Amino acid sequence: MAGTSRSPTFEWCPSPASTSSPPTLVRALPLATAQTRFVAFTLSTQPPTHSNGVAARAVDAVKVYGSGDMEVRALDGVNVEFERGKLSAIMGPSGSGKSTLMHCMAGLDNLTSGQTFIGDSELGLLNERSLTLLRRRNVGFIFQAYNLIPTLNASENMTLPLALGGQEPDTEWLERVVGIVKLGDRLNHRPKELSGGQQQRVAVARALVCKPEIIFADEPTGNLDSRAGAEILEFMRSTTDELGQTIVLVTHDAVAASYSDRVVFLADGKIVDELHNPSVEALLDRTKTLGD
Repeated sequence: MAGTSRSPTFEWCPSPASTSSPPTLVRALPLATAQTRFVAFTLSTQPPTHSNGVAARAVDAVKVYGSGDMEVRALDGVNVEFERGKLSAIMGPSGSGKSTLMHCMAGLDNLTSGQTFIGDSELGLLNERSLTLLRRRNVGFIFQAYNLIPTLNASENMTLPLALGGQEPDTEWLERVVGIVKLGDRLNHRPKELSGGQQQRVAVARALVCKPEIIFADEPTGNLDSRAGAEILEFMRSTTDELGQTIVLVTHDAVAASYSDRVVFLADGKIVDELHNPSVEALLDRTKTLGD
């Protein structure tokens, strides 16, 4: 299975962060099968609670692209854990492996060797169907390019993961999420009628609506101006503080990373350092030594 990419969750394919193309709906699984196995999962109106203190972890994670003279070790024996109920960040220079680590830990790509876990579930032991259901139920994603469906309004985009799983949204929880993202007067607007910051708030709400075990955010403020970016980061901080939501943020931006409880630094595919409750100044000083 080494080197084989997996389809993203929710049976829809997000466009790469470097493009503005809309995501494409697909039918990766027979929907009736997915519904049958997903129907037992119900949502409460309370934040998620978990007994284990670790939301996700990687053990001796290695990811190799190419072979021979063309071999690139994007991950080189990474061991890392991300604590539940915390906002964590991954930083490093371009090519350090930070996005690769996120993709492998989220089940969007396979390791060459090693292990990744969401909760107690080892991703490498799951077949494609089980992995898709785990992502749909336990993992939320926030992408730089928003990845909203242009033909759906804000409310429909928020509840798309539930719709694809054959579920109706929990009204009380959805209202709470909408109130937090402050989009109550924009629910009937399509993406083209929303600002960049509003579109990203829809994307954050979509990630929250199923109350996943963990949310992975890949450069979520990369396409936003500083004001809109600050609003998104403050919101992400508040979801951790007020709702106990676990978030792992991949970023090259020291300001964005300063909102986190802990920052893990990668260089050449290896964990080289970490900081807790970091200031912008401390992050800038550390990244200078990494070549960023």
